[in-house]
Order: sequence, then structure tokens, then C-alpha cells
Amino acid sequence: MSDRRQLLIVAHAPSPNTGKLVEAVLRGARHPDVENVDSRHLPPLEAGPDDVLGAHAIILGTTENLGYMSGALKDFFDRIYYPCLEETQGLPYALYVRAGRDGTGTRRAVESITTGLRWQPAQDPLICRGDFQDQFITDCEELGLYMAASLDAGIL
Repeated sequence: MSDRRQLLIVAHAPSPNTGKLVEAVLRGARHPDVENVDSRHLPPLEAGPDDVLGAHAIILGTTENLGYMSGALKDFFDRIYYPCLEETQGLPYALYVRAGRDGTGTRRAVESITTGLRWQPAQDPLICRGDFQDQFITDCEELGLYMAASLDAGIL
């Protein structure tokens, strides 16, 4: 049996800038010092219950759409909720939001669903607010590294 841990990144990236955020999360998660973690990204419309059931931790990424999460991430939650409800309690997760405004409604919506799933936040959500900044890329890379390194060290 493999000792490798699985980090699943389910992130909606409808634009070049949000694509850069996903790439940054993956770059951080695949840092050379992280030895025993396999990290992969799936768009929300492609991820399903089996992907979540095989994960040891998950990073969720979404845009802020009219004060809510992306429809693609909501669709993901709709499809995985009941198949994963009993099996993934305690799953560590992190969230990043690309918010044109403040991200409050998006954060609240995701936290409502993850609370229902009984997933455990590994850190406070990362909210990338306002006009796009290079700091968002750095922050997302650190998020990916933090999650993968924590899995690698057995903290998560």
C-alpha cells in the first residue's frame, strides 16, 4: 500500500488570471521538498465523488459570481454532497476566492456547504480582492505549498 497522500484541487478558472491562480496553487503543492504528496487539479465540472473520496485534503477555488460561488463549484457540491457526506467527514480543506468585490457572500456559501459535509478548514480562506495583483499568485502558491507540506508532514 502506498504512503503517498492525495491533494485534490477543485478550482474554477474561467479566465487567464484565474488560470494563473490554479497554476500557482499547483506549483506550490508540487514543491520539490514535498515528497509524498500527489497533487492534481480538476475543474469543478469534471470532479466527482470518487475524486473526493480518494483525496486526503482538498483545495477549493472559485470566482465570486454575483456575491456567490461559481455555478461550476456549486454544481460540484451538488453532485458530491450525498455520496461523500458520511465518508469524508473531517476532510481538511482550504478555500481561495478570486473576488472582484469583498468575497463575503462567496466565502459564506462555501463554508455553509463544507460545514454540512463536516469538512475541517485547514486555514482561513484566502480572498483575492479587487483588481488582479501579482501578490495573488504568490498567495496561492503559498496556499498550495502549505496544504501539501502539511499533508506530507502528517499534520493534516
